[in-house]
Amino acid sequence: MPRRQVHVTGAAEAAPLRAALGALRTALDVPSGFPPDVLAEAEAAARAPHPPAGPSAHRSDGRADATALPLFTVDPPGSTDLDQAMHLERRPGGGYRVHYAIADVAAFVTPGGAVDAEAHRRAQTLYFPDGRVPLHPPVLSEGAASLLPDRTVPALLWRLDLDAHGRHVATDVRRALVRSRARLDYATAQRRIDDGTAEEPLALLREIGRLREEQEVARGGVSLPLPDQEVTEADGGYRLEYRPPRPADAWNAQISLLTGMAAADLMAAAGTGVLRTLPAPSTDGAVARLRRSAEALGVPWPHHVSYAALVRGLDPAEPRNAAFLQDCTSLLRGAAYTVFTDGRLPVPAVHAAVADEYTHCTAPLRRLVDRYAGELCLAAAAGQDPPEWVAAALPELPDRMAEGARRANRVERESVDVVEAALLMDRVGEVFTGTVVDVRDGDPRTGTVHLRSPAVVARLESPDAALPLGERIAVRLTRAYPGREKALFVPA
Repeated sequence: MPRRQVHVTGAAEAAPLRAALGALRTALDVPSGFPPDVLAEAEAAARAPHPPAGPSAHRSDGRADATALPLFTVDPPGSTDLDQAMHLERRPGGGYRVHYAIADVAAFVTPGGAVDAEAHRRAQTLYFPDGRVPLHPPVLSEGAASLLPDRTVPALLWRLDLDAHGRHVATDVRRALVRSRARLDYATAQRRIDDGTAEEPLALLREIGRLREEQEVARGGVSLPLPDQEVTEADGGYRLEYRPPRPADAWNAQISLLTGMAAADLMAAAGTGVLRTLPAPSTDGAVARLRRSAEALGVPWPHHVSYAALVRGLDPAEPRNAAFLQDCTSLLRGAAYTVFTDGRLPVPAVHAAVADEYTHCTAPLRRLVDRYAGELCLAAAAGQDPPEWVAAALPELPDRMAEGARRANRVERESVDVVEAALLMDRVGEVFTGTVVDVRDGDPRTGTVHLRSPAVVARLESPDAALPLGERIAVRLTRAYPGREKALFVPA
């Protein structure tokens, strides 16, 4: 999923911004659609999903019947590619039970087929400010495989038991047929929880989510409450505004994190799997840069306060905090997918931000690796070897995902450049105040400036003197035009 989601809505889609985003798609060689053979195979699979192999043969088609379970989804408004649905309840002896249904993409994708090959080429869904480029054809990702309400669909159904403190105590996962009862967006879910009108399965999202947040603090993990950014047209130009996340966003994310850690445990016990790993950041490099960024934005960071404690205390509704939290994604650099076999876990095996072993398995409609992680977990839970097609694909899977991540990161980076240029294009020649947060090694006249208002991070070039790293200076905007010229500043 993207770390910095920028959305363009309404009148702001007009030229030149929309034209620049279209040109960016062309420049990055982003596919505009799916080949005919991929579409034909997807349409056939949508009409007749594959019967699964392996355990969970509670029905003649090999899937347990869980359609009586009143699942619900919580997603951004208008979403139709729904990977997850949940049901939350109290356990009779104390604690909680989480039922988490994940789209069974393997039921619609033939290993080695046209859809599978195209998914391997794409690796993940790409997100542009004005739309997305999906991993799978919409007939699957927004139709037959999606957990849309009032439809019976195949899924991987997780059952995760927690004790009264929210600690994970038991796991089960099997194939099932499920039927979601309600599609909620975050605002609706939050409102129902806050005003007391939520039924218990939804109301428990706050209770369980808060307990899982406490567990995260206890193990030393940290989640970034990243805001979305929205571009709107105002006074003949563009305005970039932050949209802070709601508490329900974080509680929902904790259910996904819980499942990812449970999946990692299953695979580690079985001896074969794929983990999402992240080394701990260096305090003299990435963290030091973040301290300069905090100073640039006016975010107080006392030296005795840890990074994790600082992030937990920030209100993302405050624009300067929102900008700083976006900068914090730099600590996620180095994340990778790491395959292990024969019981030999990688070193390190832990994801530093999660502070535990962890994997991606809850978004198979949007990430290729999640389909494989799901199959590995099904096999591990049943005490069986992974399917042959899964084992055969594992060695190349990290490279596929790394390539997809590079493409997605470039889309994100170039999209932000286009949006910031559109935001600033009518202000060329103006003087702003910013802090020099980076200076290029070997060329101290070139670096990066972070403005406080607007919250823009851009290239800074000095014609002669070295840039004063960490200092606040006046800078002049010399160019900015979306799609042609990235924002460039010089000392004023």
